[in-house]
Amino acid sequence: MALSTVTYSPTQKGIVISIPTLVLSVLIAAIMLFFLLSSLSTCSCPSSLQSFNDNNNGGDALDEVDRKERISATKEDIEWIKDQIQANGLHMQDNVLRKGINPRTRAQQLQDLIQFKGISHYEGPESENNTALPCPGELLVEEHHSNYGEPWAGGRDVFEFLAESSHLSPNSRVLEIGCGTLRVGLHFIRYLSPEHYHCLERDELSLMSAFRYELPSQGLLQKRPLIVRGEDMDFAKFGSRVVYDLIYASAVFLHMPGKLVWVGLERLVSKLKPYDGRIFVSHNMKFCSRLGGEECTKRLTSLGLEYLGKHTHDSLLFHHYEIWFEFRRSKA
Repeated sequence: MALSTVTYSPTQKGIVISIPTLVLSVLIAAIMLFFLLSSLSTCSCPSSLQSFNDNNNGGDALDEVDRKERISATKEDIEWIKDQIQANGLHMQDNVLRKGINPRTRAQQLQDLIQFKGISHYEGPESENNTALPCPGELLVEEHHSNYGEPWAGGRDVFEFLAESSHLSPNSRVLEIGCGTLRVGLHFIRYLSPEHYHCLERDELSLMSAFRYELPSQGLLQKRPLIVRGEDMDFAKFGSRVVYDLIYASAVFLHMPGKLVWVGLERLVSKLKPYDGRIFVSHNMKFCSRLGGEECTKRLTSLGLEYLGKHTHDSLLFHHYEIWFEFRRSKA
């Protein structure tokens, strides 16, 4: 059979290709592709490239620890930041108001917001129509960051200690009793999957700080934390089926009657994951120690809780440590 050819004529509307020519072209391309794939399968690739491929396909070289997001800073991290400070020739200077575009104290910023609605602002009828979520001036100047008697940065210390001690992952579920203005909670919300952080808080001003400033300003609205206003250790709004990997109270039980603390613990036991779940209470456990050691242990056992011990952890940025008491659910 003679091979057909491609013909073209100015009077024709296009190129005409005969069927035998098209079939032959496809056959030749298939044969070339076969030999190319065969040569690749027997390629003696460099060992470094092979190692790279193994790692990116779940090879054993990638350690399980490296797969998890690191939470606290390592010694190498600390040395790195110190080197950056030294390399840039930075030194601490007197705590004075620095020059800038418009240097203001918090009190002066607040006055500006009350009087002018900010440095640059709209005038006239449209002055109130350009802010999607208007925020009180007191929150914008972050006065609530001074409500704790210690630096706001301490919230990160608490998060790192609790998250690592409880072996949390982003899929874990956390309940905080008394989250205040989210000094600690912000870090849990950012780390955990959406809707996995819950909190019971009684103070209205703290809740306003959380909802109207902290969550929006930190870009965490999409995490949808469940923060509920309530008191008397009433956890009904969180549902009956949720089970937590971590329940903690930071400096909250100090201000509650011992009887109410025990009521809360009784309600929380069924919401804590058996054996692996943890309850952490900060500062002291007078609600228990006031009963006496033997009676305290007996009361905990009757609830299905086991006391695991006392811990301390140091702050990363200032001379401070906190004390935590650890419990677990000892019965399924």
